Amino acid sequence: MDGLTDGLYTAEITVLGVGNIILTDEGFGVHVVNHLKEHYDFPDNVQLIDGGTLGMELTHFLTGTKKLLIIDAVDGGLERGAVYRLTGAEIKAHFRQKISAHEVGIEEVLTLLELTGRPIEEVIVLGAQPFVLEAGVELSEDMKKILPSVVDEAVEILNDWGVKFA
Repeated sequence: MDGLTDGLYTAEITVLGVGNIILTDEGFGVHVVNHLKEHYDFPDNVQLIDGGTLGMELTHFLTGTKKLLIIDAVDGGLERGAVYRLTGAEIKAHFRQKISAHEVGIEEVLTLLELTGRPIEEVIVLGAQPFVLEAGVELSEDMKKILPSVVDEAVEILNDWGVKFA
């Protein structure tokens, strides 16, 4: 063990839902992760994290993970409700166009892990263009309609990564 991972257990695969749940559709990622927790049983090598608006604090939970699926509200400039799947350089471009402060932290965490020789081998950002970004703790009705298809895509990604659901 070393200083960064002493005493930590990080699963091989992490599903990270991010977003501010008091800004309606901005909390989309958290709502998706909560749905996954409620409807699926995951093996021990998978952790689901409600990252909310955590920033650098996520380093503690992500150091050592090999595959990371980030679920987020994504402002990609397309029509509201458009579903996105970002990989590689698209991810850094996404985090440069921030909807909220939590995205600053994620970009910094990924960079820190690279700089310390612990990069995450595969990162995918899955999300949807929000409909509403105003005060409220529930997703908009339109965003609720998109949630099942994003959950299905998340499950497909996890299946591709070898996750076996109980």
